[in-house]
Amino acid sequence: MATEHPAERGGPGRDRFAAFSDRASNLTSSPPFYALCVLLVVGTIVLHLMHPPLSWLIFAGDVMTAVNLLLLALLKNTERRDTHAVQRKLDAIAAALLEQREGTSHTAADELRRAIRMEEKRQG
Repeated sequence: MATEHPAERGGPGRDRFAAFSDRASNLTSSPPFYALCVLLVVGTIVLHLMHPPLSWLIFAGDVMTAVNLLLLALLKNTERRDTHAVQRKLDAIAAALLEQREGTSHTAADELRRAIRMEEKRQG
């Protein structure tokens, strides 16, 4: 089990999971996914009102729990990566401000440009 921050992990596996996590985050924040969740909840309520065998109710609860757990893991991964990205940008801003105040080299300003991806915005 990895204990490093998701943004600090190396290797090709991290990039695939990060990309998957981003796509899943985009999907789960969409209106169609919300509608699917509402249908799942309504379906579970209807199932309870039909008084099916206990095994069906347990299965429905297990499915809801599994979906909930997977979404929580994806949400937490995305949240941690976003927090790390914001912190990197704040650190770069602070370093650039200090550099400007002291009149030293422009390495922090260059790092700030990379952190906020100014070059990518100009090209696109």
